Amino acid sequence: MASAAARVADEVRTLIVDGELQPGAKLAEERMRSQLDVSRSTLREGFQLLVRERLVVHVLSTGFFVRRLGRDDIADLMTTREIIECGALTSVNTVPAQGLARIRAAVAEGKAAAERDHWQTVAAASIEFHRGLVALAGSQRLSMLIEQTLAEFRLAYCYMEDPLAFHVTYLHKHDTVVSLLQEGAAPAAAEYLRTYLANSRSDLLLRVPE
Repeated sequence: MASAAARVADEVRTLIVDGELQPGAKLAEERMRSQLDVSRSTLREGFQLLVRERLVVHVLSTGFFVRRLGRDDIADLMTTREIIECGALTSVNTVPAQGLARIRAAVAEGKAAAERDHWQTVAAASIEFHRGLVALAGSQRLSMLIEQTLAEFRLAYCYMEDPLAFHVTYLHKHDTVVSLLQEGAAPAAAEYLRTYLANSRSDLLLRVPE
């Protein structure tokens, strides 16, 4: 059973991934303690777990804040994503039907959200798509690694002036990945994804101040 502090970390992490807490936002302790119905010490324990995950920073005598990423952070995260995501797909011999259904559902959710001009949901669906790709490898450890990496990567979205346009560009590329996986061509999907992530890295770094 997860500890109370771990549950706090899960709740706050979800708020970050869903875009409800933006980089630089202060985590108001009294409000969050009441919202999560935990003690101050448990809340801070949960925050410290997120500090270790690099999602939150603690400023002495000021409080806890959602972390801001720099150029080096984003570049390193993209390298990490390529290693995990492409490596996971390369290891897949047979694409399980349940795993493929999860990925297709994430694509459908992203498209529906794009039609409503709701970029936060498009972004969350994209993260679920990439989680689903790694899950195809059937490794709990890889899934845990990409979960943490994508949660931190979510902080990079604050640099986008038009986040919906950015995500829609890559949303259409998800169809190609799905098609390759449906054909059982996981290695080809991995190579396509490698180019996709390289383009995403370049697009993002153009938006980040020097």
